[in-house]
Order: sequence, then C-alpha cells, then structure tokens
Amino acid sequence: MSEPETSDAKRTRPSFLERVGKWGEFVKFSHTVFALPFALASMAIAARETRGWPGWKLFGLILLALVTARTCAMAFNRIVDRDWDRFNPRTAKRHLVTGEIGLGEAWFLCIASGCAFIATAYFINPLCFYLSPLVLFFACFYSLTKRFTDFTHVFLGIALGLAPIGAWLAVEGSITLVPLRDSFLVPFTLGVSIVFWLIGFDIIYATQDYEFDRRHGLHSLVVRWGIETALNFARLSHLLMWAGLVVFGLLSGFGVAYFIGLIVILFSLLLEHWLAKRRPLKWVNMAFFRLNALISVVFLVVVLTEVIFPGIRTAQ
Repeated sequence: MSEPETSDAKRTRPSFLERVGKWGEFVKFSHTVFALPFALASMAIAARETRGWPGWKLFGLILLALVTARTCAMAFNRIVDRDWDRFNPRTAKRHLVTGEIGLGEAWFLCIASGCAFIATAYFINPLCFYLSPLVLFFACFYSLTKRFTDFTHVFLGIALGLAPIGAWLAVEGSITLVPLRDSFLVPFTLGVSIVFWLIGFDIIYATQDYEFDRRHGLHSLVVRWGIETALNFARLSHLLMWAGLVVFGLLSGFGVAYFIGLIVILFSLLLEHWLAKRRPLKWVNMAFFRLNALISVVFLVVVLTEVIFPGIRTAQ
C-alpha cells in the first residue's frame, strides 16, 4: 500500500519550473512591464553617446536589479497583507491564502531577492550599492502605509519612480547637474512624472476595494475622499504626469517622434479615466493593466527612437 502512495506523491509534486511559475504568479511578474520600460528608457538616455546601449554586462545587471528589487517588494507585500487578503473577495485566491505557497517559502523569496538586489548593485557601481538599502526600504515600506496614512499611493509612486533614477545612476555612476541635457535633472523629472502616474492609476485600482477598506479601517485617498473626489484627483495626477513628460522631453532635447508618442499617451490616459468613470469595476483591470502597459511601452519606443536615430528631431 505504501508504494502507490509514494508514487502518487511524486506525481503530484510540482517540478522546479512549475514552482518558478508559481513564484512568478505570486509576485505578479507580468506587472514588471510598468516600471521596466521607463527604467530602460532612462538607461538609454544616459548611454546616448553609444546610441543607448551600455553593453551587455551593465544591461544584464540593470535588468537583474529591477527584477530582484520588485520581487522582494511584491513578496513582502503579499506576506504583510495575507490576513487582509483572506477576507477580501478580490484577493481571497492569492497564493498565501490558498496555501499554494507557504509563508516560509514566501519569506525565503523575499529575503533572497533582496540580497540578490544588493549584490547586483555592488557589481554595478559603488553609488548604486550604497543606495540599494534605501531603495529596498521604499519598495517594501509602501506595503505598510495603508495601515496609517491615506497617502499610500504616494509611497508606491516613489518606489516605482526610483527605477529610472537607479537605471540612470547605473550608467552614469555619479550625480551631475551640468550640462543640462545630461544632468541628473533628466531622470529626476522622469521619476517625478512616474510618481504622479502611479498615484493616478493606483487610485483607480483602489476603487475596487473601497467598501472593504472602509469597513476594515484601511487607508487610501479613495476611503478618505470617496470614489468621485478621488478619481478627480487621479485625473489631476495624470495631468501633472503628462506635463512632467513634456518637460522631460524638452530637457532631453527630443523632437517629433517623442511628442507624437506623448499624444498617444495622453489619449490612453483619457481613455483610462473614461473607463474608470463610465464602466463597472470589472473594467478597472483593463484600465489598470492594458492601458498603463501600453503607456510604458509607447514611452520606451519613442525614447529609443530619439536616442538611436537622433537625426529624426530635424524632420519637421
């Protein structure tokens, strides 16, 4: 009787690749598309003297740093939110709630990816290494803010806005203020724009949990102001984000291709808010994921176009 049981256990035990797939689902690896294109765009601008290419080694280290930092932050988020997730119908099927991933395994993934991020920063350059613990602090601290502040969206925005700044510093290795086109003001302006972008779409996303958060004493601007006023503030945030991208393009010396891309981004933002206001909450995921993924990818494409083909700015 014991042999068949052992055989069944072997058959049901997930393979290593299946386990990696579960980890990817656990930390929503597909959502890396939000921060990654902005970081790669910032990297390309910092390396514009070589047509946006910093070399395979640095490119690989930047990718690894982005993935490991985000994995650490998302694993930490799932760990500290697991008790709330159990009672929220929207999150009741997350891996820690259902037992698909154990708490010890989640902590291992969180700590291992955090250590991997710091180690990766060490091999990039000294400045990135010194700043890496601060980056992890902001990336993880966001998950705790909904317990004590209504401005939790701002902290998440800061965490995401650090990505293009970090990618710039990975290439430059130092902070410079002149000349203007190659100064730290360029990635800083992009980082601030991303903060406002995140505030806007995270407010839209948070409308799904308005009733749950209000009943359980969790904080957000949606709970504080109500859905209508919060969505108005989200529109203002996205207007500031778009204005920031305009300033970023001017600082970078970009031309026709970039500003055509900004028109596409503006249309996507307007459509996102139309869906959030006019459609049921089930449409929020479309507004949240597809449109924001489109925004980030369009931004990367037009920045790469300007960096790789700098002569296009004269085509007026």
